[in-house]
Amino acid sequence: MPRTVAMVLLLYLPWAPVQARTVYRCLQKGTVSMATAPEPGSRCEAIVIDDNAVQTPNLWGDFGVFSGTLYEREQDGALVYSTRNLPGSRPYLRFTVATPPGEPAHAGLGQVGKPQLNRHAPQFRAAARATGVDDAWLRAVAHAESGFDETAVSAKGAQGVMQLMPETASEYGVADPLSAAQSIDGGARYMKALLRRYDGDRSLAAAAYNAGIGVVARYGGVPPYAETRQYVDKVLTLYERYRRAMGRAPERPAL
Repeated sequence: MPRTVAMVLLLYLPWAPVQARTVYRCLQKGTVSMATAPEPGSRCEAIVIDDNAVQTPNLWGDFGVFSGTLYEREQDGALVYSTRNLPGSRPYLRFTVATPPGEPAHAGLGQVGKPQLNRHAPQFRAAARATGVDDAWLRAVAHAESGFDETAVSAKGAQGVMQLMPETASEYGVADPLSAAQSIDGGARYMKALLRRYDGDRSLAAAAYNAGIGVVARYGGVPPYAETRQYVDKVLTLYERYRRAMGRAPERPAL
């Protein structure tokens, strides 16, 4: 199912072919609804959504996961749709939404599993020496991101062992993101910058690697996206497994 009712309205209703569509976000007695036309008795804001947008905006807010119904009714001689059950409405479509929806982040293609110390080992050692970023941490990120597959390409466009997005690869001088050596070097230098930004906080660095620095800043920490939180948990779990596999003691909280 679509992740927001805005997407339900856009994808399921019989719109004419256009380049942008208008969805109304309506408030009434402290409740929010989405509609294809202003609702009687509500204060509605018209929001134009570009058909070519990569990410549909989150029009709801931060409500968690909830289910509802999209209703159909006649208004001013035309069929209109709303998530509010107004007089004369009939159910049209049930939906479940997760708010806020995920950012255009890459979830990672690698699964949690046993450490793989033999995968691109010289490249990880070189990148760790050059940047000062823990070899075990770099391997954990690569394991979660791609499963060490230098040919991996995600649906969001992330590429290579470290699953660098094209803009990040360009920023860190990675000419060939499918080269294991270049990807690991660029990913290590990017991770070094993130760890410096967040004073060594690995959770925040992993969250920013996944969802972006701007998203972490917006929420003041790990964002409330299931995708990102699962990713952070995966990387932290793998980090401890790689530390143990490399003969190091597990990290402990300071007392």
